[in-house]
Amino acid sequence: MTAREIVKRRLNHGPTPVTPYSVSFEAGLYKKLTDYYADPDWESKKLRRFTCCYLDADTVLMEKIDDIYSRDGYGAIWDMSKLPWHLRDSPLKEPVIDKSVFPQSDKFVANILRQKKSAIKQYQDDTEHYRIINMGWGIFEHSWRMRGFENALSDMLLEADFYTEMTGLITDLYIEMLTACEDVPADAYLFGDDWGEQRGLIMGPASWRKFIKPCWARIYAEVHRQGKTVIQHSCGSIADIYDDLAEIGMDCHESVQPEAYGMEPSVLQRKWGDRIAFWGCLGSQSTLYSGSEDDIKNEIHRLDNIFKAKGGYVLAPAKPLTDDMPAEKAAAVVETLSGLSM
Repeated sequence: MTAREIVKRRLNHGPTPVTPYSVSFEAGLYKKLTDYYADPDWESKKLRRFTCCYLDADTVLMEKIDDIYSRDGYGAIWDMSKLPWHLRDSPLKEPVIDKSVFPQSDKFVANILRQKKSAIKQYQDDTEHYRIINMGWGIFEHSWRMRGFENALSDMLLEADFYTEMTGLITDLYIEMLTACEDVPADAYLFGDDWGEQRGLIMGPASWRKFIKPCWARIYAEVHRQGKTVIQHSCGSIADIYDDLAEIGMDCHESVQPEAYGMEPSVLQRKWGDRIAFWGCLGSQSTLYSGSEDDIKNEIHRLDNIFKAKGGYVLAPAKPLTDDMPAEKAAAVVETLSGLSM
């Protein structure tokens, strides 16, 4: 089977002869592994590539202002001098839609059109890899880019009509971007929208259902109309809304941080494994951070065994492997994942 066939079958909850996986490395760790293996081509020799990013349709569109600050496509100002970026100024100062500063779809669609022709030419004959369009940040995240994080949460409680109007307009923009991608022969869209923290939903399940759920229901419907798959990234605990996400058509949850409340992989498989696929589950805050090399190997095999019989899973670290990780531990990840695809 090709890598594409394996991922498609797994996401459709079917068994496969090998387990698909993905892993990414921060630049410093990648160099450490290159030195560790004494081979600049270690990645292609060790790891099977299952996916490719067909098109990057992200709505960030950063425009540099100076050596510290940049302006994003929504007009927000960011301090780029450290990671993660820090939001410094938001364009909507008051809970009123200001058409003069509210983002229009033209520049985002133009970004897609610039990339699309070359992306199709590059990947249309690629039958080996599962092809994903990356859509970047999501509806909740865009709302707090426009208003600031605290204001966006306050708006849900104090300015409900405004917040509904704002997120509806952001969703309209998203739908236009998806329509511009319709003829791209990819398999799936990857969306990002961090709803969770360690204890549960940032805005609480009730507010998520009232404001955020209707927006994503529209987006997922458009994806399925195009015959593509929904892969939704969210950090933290979102177990309280898995039933809602299955209802509106989320096919796969990506990241899946097992340290967060209610996110133990065996529980996820038992409760939702017949309706939702999972991509991630290898704990960046636990096993990969404080575990030994043997702990890492054992956890990868445990995750493989949890999902192997019924599919619905792509094995991956919840986050990219970081520069501060010892090369020996990173190599334990590489070697164990490599063994799954043999």
